[in-house]
Amino acid sequence: MQPEFWHKKWDSGQIGFHLADVNPYLQRHWAVPATARVLVPLCGKSLDLAWLVGRGHQVLGIELSEKAIEDFFSEQQIQPLISEKGAFKVYHSESIELWCGDFFALTAGDVADCTALYDRAALIALPPAMRERYAAHLQQILPQVVQGLLITLDYDQAQISGPPFAVGDAEVQRLMGDGWALQVLEEQDVLGESGKFLQAGVTRLEERVYRVSSR
Repeated sequence: MQPEFWHKKWDSGQIGFHLADVNPYLQRHWAVPATARVLVPLCGKSLDLAWLVGRGHQVLGIELSEKAIEDFFSEQQIQPLISEKGAFKVYHSESIELWCGDFFALTAGDVADCTALYDRAALIALPPAMRERYAAHLQQILPQVVQGLLITLDYDQAQISGPPFAVGDAEVQRLMGDGWALQVLEEQDVLGESGKFLQAGVTRLEERVYRVSSR
């Protein structure tokens, strides 16, 4: 999956993955101290970012699409400062930084002060080979003590192509189980809420919420 795929999605407004409200799982299950800086990979323009800031967090979001970042600050009525840091163009205000660039270009130094992780849309946005890289890169760059949430989708991938991709519990355990303690907090059948999946003939669609903490 090339960057052009996501640029085209944002430029054409094909962003059905963007939620018009704060994720309810985040509101129900977030239990990270407000002192933690939160890394949000592939963040888009999610309202979850503003919710985390409202809880007192410093937030570092990583996003490939500059349009998504510009839309976030415009919709939040924030005028960001813009700078360059390594391979990234950085938009920042008092409590939030959104870095425009390739997640895989992040270094351990970039996220040394991030002790929390929120992944609602990163792991499930990536095809299998990139999921392998993503999980390995997270473990390589994040500090030793990290906690947070991971949200996945699980369905029969043969019935519809991604993204969002199906990532079952067995794959989550295989990708992250060595470096993370994983606790399933909630599982929900959400097929009835997704016209796209219903129209494609998908017969099962489950969202799964994990509490994650580094081992």
